[in-house]
Amino acid sequence: METKEHSRQRLLNAPVNDYAAGDALRRLRPTLFAVRCRHPHLRCGVNPLRTWQGVLDCVLTRTKRREEKMEEGLKPTGDRKLDQAVRQWLQYDRNPKTSSLVKHMVKDGAVEALKKCFSSRMEFGTAGLRAAMGPGVSCMNDLTIIQTTQGFCRYLEQSFGNLKERGVVIGYDARAHPPSGGSSKRFARLAAAVFISQGVPVHLFSEITPTPFVPFTVSHLGLCAGIMVTASHNPKQDNGYKVYWENGAQIVSPHDAGISKAIEENLEPWPESWNTEEALKTPLLKDPYQDITTQYFQAIQRHCHHREINKNSQVKIVHTSVHGVGHTFVQSAFEAFDLHPPYPVEEQKDPDPEFPTVKYPNPEEGKGVLTLSFALAEREGASVVLANDPDADRLAIAEKQESGQWRVFSGNELGALLGWWLFHCWREQNSDAAAVKSIYMLASTVSSKILRAIALKEGFHFEETLTGFKWMGNRAKDLLDQGKSVLFAFEEAIGYMCCNSVLDKDGVSAAAIAGEMISYLATKNKSLSQQLTTIFEEYGYHISKNSYFICHDQEVIRSLFERLRNFSGKKDSYPSECGRFSISAVRDLTTGYDSNQPDNKAILPTSSSSQMITFTFSNGGVATMRTSGTEPKIKYYTELCAAPGNSDVTHLKKELDDLVDAIVENFFQPVKNKLQPKPE
Repeated sequence: METKEHSRQRLLNAPVNDYAAGDALRRLRPTLFAVRCRHPHLRCGVNPLRTWQGVLDCVLTRTKRREEKMEEGLKPTGDRKLDQAVRQWLQYDRNPKTSSLVKHMVKDGAVEALKKCFSSRMEFGTAGLRAAMGPGVSCMNDLTIIQTTQGFCRYLEQSFGNLKERGVVIGYDARAHPPSGGSSKRFARLAAAVFISQGVPVHLFSEITPTPFVPFTVSHLGLCAGIMVTASHNPKQDNGYKVYWENGAQIVSPHDAGISKAIEENLEPWPESWNTEEALKTPLLKDPYQDITTQYFQAIQRHCHHREINKNSQVKIVHTSVHGVGHTFVQSAFEAFDLHPPYPVEEQKDPDPEFPTVKYPNPEEGKGVLTLSFALAEREGASVVLANDPDADRLAIAEKQESGQWRVFSGNELGALLGWWLFHCWREQNSDAAAVKSIYMLASTVSSKILRAIALKEGFHFEETLTGFKWMGNRAKDLLDQGKSVLFAFEEAIGYMCCNSVLDKDGVSAAAIAGEMISYLATKNKSLSQQLTTIFEEYGYHISKNSYFICHDQEVIRSLFERLRNFSGKKDSYPSECGRFSISAVRDLTTGYDSNQPDNKAILPTSSSSQMITFTFSNGGVATMRTSGTEPKIKYYTELCAAPGNSDVTHLKKELDDLVDAIVENFFQPVKNKLQPKPE
């Protein structure tokens, strides 16, 4: 029986026109035999190569020369591990801008800067990657994109036997970082080149697209996976790599761990991974832009129920895409619903990676992002402003009040309005009273409980999930596969799934559906604010107050949460009161503790990699403290839920304000922990 070594030697001795031997060697050593050559003459310099052993010798010789050349002029930093990381980087990196930045740091003796770039690799989680663009393993750049995609490709090969028949989709936003040569479009093309080098078909959008188009494409075309290159509403220097599974939802565990392991095993770039020009010419590359755009706008029209009202509506609406991708797509969504086109904020409608008119490109931050929108609305006589974040998967709404002031609705308030509207439309279309039993709505555990109150009265099902649309998208898919109908899902961070053709938050369809809701309410002489009051009076007031503190010190964050877990010096001895407010229950989804359960074990999934504790108070208040997965923030979410009929809003708001003050003072201790409050 032939041993592995004998088999390898036999393959190496085979002539270079024995392509089967070459492919076999490529599977054994992909980084050395990545080029599946079909040329009759292979050369190393001027010397012809006759066997695959010659190819191996040539590659090893060139690699050694490259390493020797790279080390010329590189002075040591005094940190052996760091020097090794820098040498390996320069050996692998073919981007002249990032390699030059690293060489200059070495030359200048900028050890701290080098440590920042090379001390720890970006961690691939269920949210994929998100970091600043720049050189090194801790940043988003050509090389880390290639390494990540090589790992993802190998993991998909292990997971799907038909990957080369089905393929993947890749989309991207408009972000760019000239100093490092990085951009979303460049990263998307490199990712495509990696998959194509392994014979995997790639549906690469030829133009920038909203994030929701990627999960829509995965589901619509039956693909194995999707990648969206975006950092959503993060600062301009950031970028990200978001991954969807074959079910059209974001990945959950254990896929993140499996992909992360595969990345570590495939760090050396395959030679063809850099070859974007060749990849763009191959028949394995397809452009889904036209077909998917058409299909998407057809799909969302299932949720258009008042076309005549839309056509005749006199409501004027302003829309801003905040220098992102949303403008064209929201205009098309309004057209699909026969709504009059919203007035675009000219200074912000075209994609611009510099985000020049805003401090933060995040409409969740409120009025500061909407200044230009309000000014345009005043000029045009518009009463409503819609705002998408830069990748158009979120939606903010503001409405002009009778006082002349603008009200920016919270994510929870919009969740109440959209949830009410979608159920209202469903009930108009369905006369069978029993059908309500198959209806579901979802919300994340840190979001308002208003949908639960509506569900209790109306008879449909409501479920909570962990924070993030990855959980809601996957749960929605499970329910749909059981023949249930998922009408709506939302999270308080202005994310809404109004159309289950996209199993993720979608700011484009939400904008059109909101436009129809606004037009319908206008026929009843009702504003959004008035309808929200009607909802609260019928189902009970749900007053919420959410914010965050900024903290870059992980040890401070850890000790803050550990103090709450060991409040009286013993394990699981959580506080029983906060100021004058009595605590009736505690749930800790970091450790899996839940005092409300008979065995003290939480029902929702737990994760030790993130901090999250929820306190329920005797006065009907609920407060959750958690860390952000993508930003250096400790967030808090508080809500006071009143029974229907308790309409003393002033008292409820004061009670919630006092509760928040007590939580901040007793649990966060911002002065002691040197926490930065949310910037105004």
